[in-house]
Amino acid sequence: MKIIVDAMGGDNAPLEIVKGALAGQKRWGVDVTLTGDTVAILKALEECGQKELPHGMEIAHTTETVEMCDDPATVFRRKKDSSMGVALQMLRDGKGDAVVSAGSTGALLTGATLITKRVRGIRRAAMAPVIPTTTGKAVLIDCGANAECTPEYLVQFAYLGSFYAKRVLGLDNPRVGLLNIGAEDSKGTDLQKETLQWLRQAGEAGHLNFIGNIEAKEAIKGGCDVIVADGFSGNIMLKSLEGTGSLAGSAIKSIFKKNLLTKLAALLVMPGLNEFRAMMDPNKVGGTAFIGISKPVIKAHGSSNAEAIENAIGQAKQFAESGLIADIEANVELMKVEKEEIGK
Repeated sequence: MKIIVDAMGGDNAPLEIVKGALAGQKRWGVDVTLTGDTVAILKALEECGQKELPHGMEIAHTTETVEMCDDPATVFRRKKDSSMGVALQMLRDGKGDAVVSAGSTGALLTGATLITKRVRGIRRAAMAPVIPTTTGKAVLIDCGANAECTPEYLVQFAYLGSFYAKRVLGLDNPRVGLLNIGAEDSKGTDLQKETLQWLRQAGEAGHLNFIGNIEAKEAIKGGCDVIVADGFSGNIMLKSLEGTGSLAGSAIKSIFKKNLLTKLAALLVMPGLNEFRAMMDPNKVGGTAFIGISKPVIKAHGSSNAEAIENAIGQAKQFAESGLIADIEANVELMKVEKEEIGK
């Protein structure tokens, strides 16, 4: 299996990207193609103690880089030889099995849509991070790719998230919940009310294990396995969760630093605290999958270090091996919502 890594994307490129690619290649047993400036990549390899390319690693030379300030809508027309664009072209052309990039989220999503293309019949690709819950994990879809949605988008997100939970998280019958301000059918905007009708029909037909509306607090408690949201609400939920985790971590740290006894107590519970910290550490997760694209694309966070890239490569391999895209392609007809019927 070959993973294509955008070596020039992200705040810490190319050194941390190359370092992570080396570690990921060794850990996950994959071949790696690094797209980017050959001189810069070779220099980074040398700083990692590699005077030549290791077996199974190659460089696809490019002369341009997608910057965070670039307009996602036009960057691939203006920068035809960017490391991100070439990576996506190689994926489209079958020269790799998945792409990992820590570059601009908007540009990567736009490029994946325009270059690699969506699965035929999928209206919008969605970002689907796996978030921690009290009882395990849940897929949050969407978390920011689509701020404005229609009921059809959300219905498709429900299916995409369900397939992802089955194939990647290994859940036999994932529970799907619609993120809302209350569990009652009357709650939410017209978007949630209309979507609820369609998802309930899908549940009654046996296509989804739909449990109805769910509040954010209940979702975090493990009330469902797939949290369906428009990108605006999903992003707020994700950022709130990250902020809460940071707040809790800081508060716990302050408590254990108060005196000698609390410091001794900290030693006893340190393994549990480290596990909690790992749950919220984006470097441990690796990245977020774009679901609905015809090939696996993983977005690593912009400040990714080597550990994050290493884990993102593992995530990309798991995605590519999962059979998820084949599931989506085989079930697109189930996801269609007739526009003239919405709201009836």
